[in-house]
Amino acid sequence: MLDDMFDHLEHVRHGPVWQQAPQAIRATMRCPLPLDPTDLGDVHDHFREAVLPFHGGNIHPGFMGWVQGGGSAVGMLAEMLAGGLNANLGGRDHMPIEVERQVVAWMREGFGYPQSADGLFLTGASQANFIATLLARLRRCGPAVREQGLAGAPGLVAYASCDVHGCVPRAFDMAGLGTDALRRIAANALGQIDVEALRCQIARDRAAGFTPFMVVGTAGTVNTGAIDDLAALGALARDEALHFHVDGALAAPGIFSDRLAPLLAGIEGSDSIAFDFHKWGSVPYDAGFLLVRDGGWQRAAFASQAAYLTRASSGLAAGDWWPCDMGPDLSRGFRALKTWFTLKTYGLKALGRAMEANCDLARRLEQGIAAHPDLALLAPVALNIVCFGYAPGGQSGDGEINRRIVEKLHAQGLVAPSLTMIHGKPAIRAAFVNHRSTIADVDRLIEGVLAFGADDTPTG
Repeated sequence: MLDDMFDHLEHVRHGPVWQQAPQAIRATMRCPLPLDPTDLGDVHDHFREAVLPFHGGNIHPGFMGWVQGGGSAVGMLAEMLAGGLNANLGGRDHMPIEVERQVVAWMREGFGYPQSADGLFLTGASQANFIATLLARLRRCGPAVREQGLAGAPGLVAYASCDVHGCVPRAFDMAGLGTDALRRIAANALGQIDVEALRCQIARDRAAGFTPFMVVGTAGTVNTGAIDDLAALGALARDEALHFHVDGALAAPGIFSDRLAPLLAGIEGSDSIAFDFHKWGSVPYDAGFLLVRDGGWQRAAFASQAAYLTRASSGLAAGDWWPCDMGPDLSRGFRALKTWFTLKTYGLKALGRAMEANCDLARRLEQGIAAHPDLALLAPVALNIVCFGYAPGGQSGDGEINRRIVEKLHAQGLVAPSLTMIHGKPAIRAAFVNHRSTIADVDRLIEGVLAFGADDTPTG
């Protein structure tokens, strides 16, 4: 199994980014409940035939459609070790807990947070943004909100860019606040939240009797990679006594790049940050993370008494840091190990350089678009995401041709961008997150778009 995966990683470039699984292959997954044993070798053969050739493609260097990291062989091996240990990181006194605490300490230092800060591994930034919403709610409403709910604190409202990730309004839904409690503020020409429009909306809400409690800044919008003015948002949040959270799922790890860190100025003044090691950190899925300025907020929001969680001064039931007191999960996998291995093995400087290389590829694509009369840039390139379209003779039309081009590129299997909507029209979106991607992959994307676009365009 291990040899197969090493071979797969070594030769991944030579296969298609993606290929559709035939119905006959899909049918092999529809079988009766396995009551009796099957030889492990036979099960592995089934995996090799039915799963491995038809994966999602995000480890392939030509994958550039969605913000999905490429992982690494080091992380894969660490996952094997974690699986062998089968550690539950809900709490108690054992060294896997110390591994997670070490990564928390590294992130506290890396983001310039105080010693009071704490953090937690989660499935991803979606869950981290949800937990941050609960922390902000508790800070405004007090601990009683855990027993009494929101009945005693009506009218809570929060703020984010109109380009905020969809998991943030979903977090408000799950927190019992309702999606209408999240005010979506207009973005400027660079895709950043309009800070003055935000200030005016807060004033209007206060005058109308609402209770503002949180502002969400975005470090890397999902559509275009724009980074909000985090310093300005932090100053406004302090003036208005709001919890300042940053959704940094895409770009927050850029803090470890000397070149990208200035784009994140002000993130150190936030109250919480959600991000993913499994994106730009090159850690295998899943490895989301929440960093919180004051770990006491986490304990106030989640710690609870239970007889089966009785603590002791010594023995396995000891330990002064139980993650189940910091978040919603009691059963927790050892996500920290693959992250610890990745950070220690490669070093943050090398990971930062890989992020810079992704941004260089985005600039290369931007230049290629500008150089060709049949391509049009559809949004500013802020970081590592490029939104563009096929526009013969400079005419972009309704953009539906872009939808067809993307589908054809996927079927071809050389590169896999995604489709998004820019100003209500379909656009081709290339997101560079994979450390394996090269200039050759950018060139293949341009060539493919031009070729399929020309084939799709009626001639005089």
